[in-house]
Amino acid sequence: MQKHRCGWCEGDELYEAYHDKEWGVPLKDDNTLFEFLVLETFQAGLSWITILRKRENFRKAFDNFNYKKIAKYNQAKIDELLQDAGIIRNKLKVNATVSNATAFMNIQKEFGSFNNYIWGFVDGKPIKNSFKNYKDAPAKTELSDKLSKDLKKRGFKFVGSTVIYATMQAIGMVNDHEINCFRYHEV
Repeated sequence: MQKHRCGWCEGDELYEAYHDKEWGVPLKDDNTLFEFLVLETFQAGLSWITILRKRENFRKAFDNFNYKKIAKYNQAKIDELLQDAGIIRNKLKVNATVSNATAFMNIQKEFGSFNNYIWGFVDGKPIKNSFKNYKDAPAKTELSDKLSKDLKKRGFKFVGSTVIYATMQAIGMVNDHEINCFRYHEV
């Protein structure tokens, strides 16, 4: 018997593997949380599959998403990234990643970890939604509006409510798997 998956990932092996193993799984590791923030930032205006296909290139280009290193990138490194055909060469998004690394570390100092900060918005527990079809899930919510606004206040860029809601879905703050998806109860 074939497993039922959320409709958005069907038909592409990479998408299905991401859906089956990562999407919606509660993430608490600061390094991985930063990776998803960066990837979702670059995804803005593009499809997620485009980012997934370039994920390894992003890891290589951005020092495995080491935010301590990224915060110290100089103009020469930024120029090098803007020449890297393996990633999305958007100057504003590259610069935002560098400044977001600093903002990320400032949150760590204040809250002990980024995990403590971001999961505090849901009292440490995922919100479990009940959608029959992935198309019924919202692009943003009042909570993503609130989190987006707070991140911007703290110096983050490219963290609009839609980007933040997608991040919340990816890192498991909200479970938006379709209710008949085999992952719905697993995560």
